[in-house]
Amino acid sequence: MNFEHFYPVTIRKHIPNLLTCINLMLGFYACVLALTGVYYEAMLVIFLATVFDFADGLAARLLNAYSPIGKDLDSLADVVSFGVAPGMIVFDFLDRHQYTVEWSNPLIGKMFLLAALAVPVFSALRLAKFNNDARQSTSFIGLPVPAHALFWAPLIYVLSMALDGFGTPGFLMPYVPYALSTIPSLYIIIAVALIVLGSSLLLVSEIPMFSMKIKSADWKGNEQIYTLIIISIILILLFGFLGITMTILIYVAMAVFKKYFSQN
Repeated sequence: MNFEHFYPVTIRKHIPNLLTCINLMLGFYACVLALTGVYYEAMLVIFLATVFDFADGLAARLLNAYSPIGKDLDSLADVVSFGVAPGMIVFDFLDRHQYTVEWSNPLIGKMFLLAALAVPVFSALRLAKFNNDARQSTSFIGLPVPAHALFWAPLIYVLSMALDGFGTPGFLMPYVPYALSTIPSLYIIIAVALIVLGSSLLLVSEIPMFSMKIKSADWKGNEQIYTLIIISIILILLFGFLGITMTILIYVAMAVFKKYFSQN
């Protein structure tokens, strides 16, 4: 269906940018929530921001309302929603839990906080690279920033709830808080800081990753997408929000396997 006939040009060209601005506003709100330690709400707002991030691109295609300004605005919104917001969630988590550790030097604990800065910095680099890389017209080179945000927001929420003695929804989730409670806070802080650095490097890596855009309902040509969707549903049912983090891990694993181990 051609939607161009339903909207005047003057209105049509602004609809995608309006959706992008909503994404940006949600990203700002997620930042505010993150710095107040409200990780659950911050996570949900980031989820909602991904919906509008998808919607603005869909609207631009349906309405044929592409523009250089829209492209730049989309990247700026994504930096906030999927770079700064998850970075603040990680930063606040590390900052709050570093006080449960007796450091030999207070500066050591502060140094771990610097790891969280990698999220917005490498997210910005990833988006700048994407905007100037002709290879990424139909797929991605490196981990997309929304996927990176969807990895960290649920993970920090689950970690925070587990360390505070609370459970989260999911068939197998009652076992997770107990397992995490046996791990010293120092090890968790170190692990989060190291994983942040590693995942941030994936943003600017040269690993090809498939797009989640479905152009037809056929299985052929969408095998990877449908497989990942099925796996994600199972993981979310079993592990709740943590299943989203695990889905992103599998997404990366599928890309790594195809690049380095597949014979095709």
